Amino acid sequence: MSTTRPHTFTTIAELPDPEIIRPEEILQQFENKDIDLICVLGPTASGKTRYAVGLAHALNELRAVRVNAGATNCDSGVKPAGAEILSGDSRQVYRGMDLGTGKDLDEYGDIPYHLIDIVDAGTKFDLYQYQKAFEKAYKDICDRGGIPILCGGSGLYLEAATCGYSIPDVPPSPELRAELEEKSTEELVELLSSLKKLHNKTDIDTRQRTIRAIEIAMWQKEHPVENTCYLPKKTYYIGTLVSREERNRRIDRRLDERIAEGMADEVRRLLDSGVPAENLTYYGLEYKFVTQYVLGILSLDEMKTLLGNAIHQFAKRQMTWFRGMERKGIKIHWGEP
Repeated sequence: MSTTRPHTFTTIAELPDPEIIRPEEILQQFENKDIDLICVLGPTASGKTRYAVGLAHALNELRAVRVNAGATNCDSGVKPAGAEILSGDSRQVYRGMDLGTGKDLDEYGDIPYHLIDIVDAGTKFDLYQYQKAFEKAYKDICDRGGIPILCGGSGLYLEAATCGYSIPDVPPSPELRAELEEKSTEELVELLSSLKKLHNKTDIDTRQRTIRAIEIAMWQKEHPVENTCYLPKKTYYIGTLVSREERNRRIDRRLDERIAEGMADEVRRLLDSGVPAENLTYYGLEYKFVTQYVLGILSLDEMKTLLGNAIHQFAKRQMTWFRGMERKGIKIHWGEP
């Protein structure tokens, strides 16, 4: 694994204040306790994992120099842990879902990572559970003196981790679900819209998600949450950004590679293990369209075309979410990796 430092970000003219601080400045801010978390975010195929790993190596090298020079406090001569990466992806938590979620574990090399492969495919693992798992891993890294780097493209999960969202553990309601199953998809979307503002299409991607979103929204109206048990982090956000044309080229190239590497076989293994086909749709675009191909609903060419176009649109929605974070006052330092 190369220990090359991350590329210096170049200015993006259309974005305000494109300043990107160097690893030396990030480390200084971290040790001064001005920041306690680094978040590398970006749309799919923007190079965020590669950048986060490069940044982790750079911080480790710099910290080693400081420790050897006596510039960093070490209790009883014990060196602090290095930089470690926490996945901010909503699907990489599942074991056996590798190609479809783009884990790319070989990119991490010797950099420790967390929140990947922690539950079996088919297991319920929602935002509430992710937040709990994140807090546990984050505390562990901090307790060992490490530098936590959150990396991902799931905007809601990143915000839940960094902003201290209060997310209740909403129990399922079989009676409500049975009632909602009688409604059309249009009626479900209309009901959900009356309960909450729909910021994106995540909650209405499938009937299953829409029903769950209604269930959560109705529960929250009856059980208002007063306080969060997790404090917001002092986060330094770095956004990896490439042009739309380059991003789409990367998406198409990566899709071809993953199909060649056996994404259809991965779906077949998941189906053979007992994960229902309708559940795979819940796990994202790749599993939705590849499952339809495996079941003979789509031809290979149809699957590739539909899936590629859908991922292009998904990347645009990710950027829309990140722009929304900025409108809420979150400073993201954008640039090209």
